[in-house]
Amino acid sequence: MAKAKKIVFFCQECGHESSKWMGQCPACKQWNTFVEETVSPASGKGSAGLNRTKPAEPVSLSQVQINEEERLRTGIGELDRVLGGGIVGGSMTLVGGDPGIGKSTLLLQVCRNLADHVSVLYISGEESLKQIKLRAMRIGAFDDRMLLLCETNLSTIREVIEKKKPDVVIIDSIQTMYNEEVTSAPGSVSQVRESTGVLMQIAKGMGVSVFIVGHVTKDGSVAGPRVLEHMVDTVLYFEGDRHASYRILRGVKNRFGSTNEIGVFEMRTEGLVEVENPSEFMLNGKPEGASGSVVACSMEGTRPILIEIQALVCASNFGMPRRTAAGTDFNRVNLLMAVLEKRMGMNLSSSDAYVNIAGGIRMNEPAMDLGILLAIVSSHKDIVIDDKVLVFGEVGLSGEVRAVSMAEQRILEAKKLGFTTIILPEACMKGVQNITGVCLIPVETIRDAIQYLTKQERMRK
Repeated sequence: MAKAKKIVFFCQECGHESSKWMGQCPACKQWNTFVEETVSPASGKGSAGLNRTKPAEPVSLSQVQINEEERLRTGIGELDRVLGGGIVGGSMTLVGGDPGIGKSTLLLQVCRNLADHVSVLYISGEESLKQIKLRAMRIGAFDDRMLLLCETNLSTIREVIEKKKPDVVIIDSIQTMYNEEVTSAPGSVSQVRESTGVLMQIAKGMGVSVFIVGHVTKDGSVAGPRVLEHMVDTVLYFEGDRHASYRILRGVKNRFGSTNEIGVFEMRTEGLVEVENPSEFMLNGKPEGASGSVVACSMEGTRPILIEIQALVCASNFGMPRRTAAGTDFNRVNLLMAVLEKRMGMNLSSSDAYVNIAGGIRMNEPAMDLGILLAIVSSHKDIVIDDKVLVFGEVGLSGEVRAVSMAEQRILEAKKLGFTTIILPEACMKGVQNITGVCLIPVETIRDAIQYLTKQERMRK
């Protein structure tokens, strides 16, 4: 007799299950996240089909033996940096991003590099073998250890993996995979969660490194339950405009490395090409002798990145002035403008303000506060900031300039790129006094920084 199906409701954020619809999830407290799904009762085997060969026994922590395993290099330096030095055996990595951003292209390039010395299995549920071949021909020649499989049934995928025993498996994408034991449609909350559970046990049980591609929603998060990100070891997001040439690979979760590192790539005809010096390309095309432009320094993990901050302040033609921020936090820009009005007496309430981070990259580090503020002042007072001046520092509500971390690395990067003057917080001077070859301008408040720029403008004229 067939088992009766039942209707349950799942939270798309945390995966909480309920027998009825609720406006607010009792687990994660999010509103309007429950979706209805039809499921069958469990068959008793478990969703992942785990077959235990011996009873589970707890082990003392002191008895656990570990060996420092060598990471598997992907041949792409920027990706290895974000992963923490390479691929860890038996790990599971989720790669998310907008459609057309380059997720499949990057993983296909990884397969090409890895196939020279390990076996790789590329499983696609979205493209045919001929479509993958056409895309691979643009990248280059592939080794015979690169295997392709077009399949969406996880039972078949498990059998192929157990038979071929590859070292690395690529799943493109998790939303197209389905588990026969789950009656809901592919891409649903239940299917995504259960399919990820199957792949997780394959990765941990066989020591296979698994990469899964995840589609994203309109707000930029991976489609499906939020529990998907909790299950995997590493979560990587591809950012950037698909119509632009540059892409940012950002690690938002990593059990084997830092979550602050980013990788910069350029999309070309032959695929994604890594950008080894992002600061140089971020400053390429910077206007000379233009007001409202200043260079700031942001830290992404251990890498200092120099970026150009542009601001345009002009009289508003409407009753409510317009404020726009591209590449940085909109609310932070409003906060800094309020500090200027209160602490410096600038009348910005009747002016439109537009702030842009050049290069299409998004930065939210507090050390950029002073750069954004000085760019606004430069545009408002029509002050030209010298091209060889770099600024960094966090700005408080009282107008004070606070210290930031890794000031020495920021200054050395600026010195390497030819900057001669650095405006930095007074509190950072203790750790950078031994640096020579650049002029350091310590400031305690935003008034000190603005007075320095005003003085330089009078000397220039």
